[in-house]
Amino acid sequence: MELQVNGHKTFVYTGGKPFDAAKPSVVFIHGVLNDHSVWILQSRWFAHHGWNVLAIDLPGHCKSEGPPPASVEEAAGFVLALLDAAGIEKAALVGHSFGSLIALETAARAPQRVSHLALVGTAYPMAVSPALLQSALEAPEQAIAMVNTFSHSMLAPPPSSLGPGTWLYGGSRALMRRVLASNPQVNVFHTGFKACNDYANGEAAIAAVQCPVLFLLGEADQMTPPRAAQALAKKAPQAKVVTVKAGHALMSEAPDDVLFALRDFMLGTR
Repeated sequence: MELQVNGHKTFVYTGGKPFDAAKPSVVFIHGVLNDHSVWILQSRWFAHHGWNVLAIDLPGHCKSEGPPPASVEEAAGFVLALLDAAGIEKAALVGHSFGSLIALETAARAPQRVSHLALVGTAYPMAVSPALLQSALEAPEQAIAMVNTFSHSMLAPPPSSLGPGTWLYGGSRALMRRVLASNPQVNVFHTGFKACNDYANGEAAIAAVQCPVLFLLGEADQMTPPRAAQALAKKAPQAKVVTVKAGHALMSEAPDDVLFALRDFMLGTR
C-alpha cells in the first residue's frame, strides 16, 4: 500500500490483508539499512489475526520517497504524519534497533496515540563506534561486512524464518546492499548510524511514555547488548523484558520467539 506522507510516496506492507483503519493497528519500524521485509513473519501473523499492519519503508529507503531522516526526532515526526495519513488515531509501535529509538521518541511525543511500545534489539545510548561510522561513509561494503559479523550469532535460520538452507549472513548482506543502492543521492547507511549515535533524548522520552513497554533483546547481541538497555528498562512504565537466544538480527534468528513475545505482549494471552 502507498500513502502520501509529508508530500512524498511512502510504502507500507500490510501483511497480505487489506488495510482497515477500524482494526487495532500496529506499525513495524525497521533499523539501519533494512526495510519492511525484516518483519515478514511477524507482520503477516498480526495481519492474519485481526490487526491492521503497517510495516514501513522509512523515507528514502527502497520503495519510499523523500529525504531519509537525519535524526531520530525527524523520523518520529514522520511516524506521526504516517498515522495521520492512514487515518489511525492510536497504534502499537514495534521498532528494531534504529527503529526502536524512533518508536520510543514517537511514543514520548504523542503518548495518547500509542497503545503499546515494543523496543526490539534496543540500547540507550545507542553509540556507534567512530570506526564504524567512518566505514559506513567511506567504505560501506567493509561496514556491511562488519555489521553482519556483529549482528548474527548463527549461520542459518530456523525453518519458520526464511527456510532451511538460507544463509543468514548472505541474505542480510544482500538486503543491506539493496537498501544502500536504493538511494543514490544519500548514504542511508551513514545517515542512519549517525542518527542513532546522536540521539540524546532517551531518558526524557521513556519518562514521557504512558503505555506498556516491551524490551525484546538478544542474549548474544553484540550491536546492542542486553546490558545496554537495562537503565532504560528500569525507567520505563509497565516494563516487561524478554531475552531470546539470538544476536542483533532477532527477527530472523529467533522468529518464533520474537513473534510469541510480541503476541503475548499485545494480546495478553499465549
